[in-house]
Amino acid sequence: MPKLIKNGRIVSDDWRILALDEDETPVAAVVPAGHVLVPLEVWQAHRAQLLDRAARGEVGVWLAGDDDLEAFAADVAQFRIVAVNFPKFTDGRGYSIATLLRTRYGYTGELRAIGDVLRDQFNYLTRSGFDALQPRADRYTDEQLEAAVANISDFTQPYQASATHPQPLFRRVARPGAQQVES
Repeated sequence: MPKLIKNGRIVSDDWRILALDEDETPVAAVVPAGHVLVPLEVWQAHRAQLLDRAARGEVGVWLAGDDDLEAFAADVAQFRIVAVNFPKFTDGRGYSIATLLRTRYGYTGELRAIGDVLRDQFNYLTRSGFDALQPRADRYTDEQLEAAVANISDFTQPYQASATHPQPLFRRVARPGAQQVES
């Protein structure tokens, strides 16, 4: 069974990620039984049939970097789990999606980073609002995941605001008598 880091612990994961084949349409997709994360476009195509399964916590949705969050906003509360796909580690759109889900849309369920999720990014992912990190199964051994968990909270005093730390450690404070410069 695949493993993931959830709330700072390594746990087994029974969720399957449904991905469409290149020539498969969302309408033609078959959503298997069990816990499954479906792409947003599949959710939108099969919403009426999947609503009950989502309410029971059997179906979650995963978002791509170019998905329209406004179109998903009305449904976000339906899910106990929402995943954000990182197709490659250099694609940072998932950080913005996570922050928006937590702050603007008030999502409080499990927010999972999937795809090309690297150890060096774990701290930043958690600061963006992710509470579950699922690197590719072939990426890390159990020992490497344990070491990664130990390093997630290496940076305890953030200098910048984030979804999990809205107030940074330091703020720019004008000194008395200092000239203010507009930028």
